[in-house]
Amino acid sequence: MTGTALSTEPRPADRRRGQLPPRARKSVVVAHVTSSVSWLALMLCLLTLGAAALATDDADTVRSSYRAMRLLGDVLVLPLSLLSLGSGLALSLWTPWGLFRYRWTTVKFWLTLAAAAASNIELTARLHDAARLANRHPGGSIAQMQLGFLRYNLVIIPTVALALYGFLVAVSVTKPWGRRHPTRRTAPT
Repeated sequence: MTGTALSTEPRPADRRRGQLPPRARKSVVVAHVTSSVSWLALMLCLLTLGAAALATDDADTVRSSYRAMRLLGDVLVLPLSLLSLGSGLALSLWTPWGLFRYRWTTVKFWLTLAAAAASNIELTARLHDAARLANRHPGGSIAQMQLGFLRYNLVIIPTVALALYGFLVAVSVTKPWGRRHPTRRTAPT
């Protein structure tokens, strides 16, 4: 059948102004979910490497872990965080959810913005510090690298990020808190 009676997609006249067509919306949703899950998986990888470096007594394992963490951070943190933030922003602006219409979209936006900033500024700086110390001391013991609290930071930061991303996933699925400013409807006279 070629008629539009069975189509579930609204006709262009049925869509609200400024909203994405269904196919474009689905593409942006796929980009958003993929980048967000990848960002979460990146933090899991960083946590695994950071925990391995913290738990070991082998200095070569520490150096290898920190070099790998820096490589992952340099290649993936910026594109994944910005793609997740940008696609989420696009979905909120060009779908009925709106950026500030619902509390959950507002909370997600601000927390994602903060996470992207923290990942690109603080996390990558700590990853570079660790790799720099590992490269400065290509041999010798862990104590000679003088890592101090940095070893713990490289476990704490990804752990906090994973907790935050888990919260954001829960907010996305449950959509709590309702509208920020409920529309007031007056009874017809």
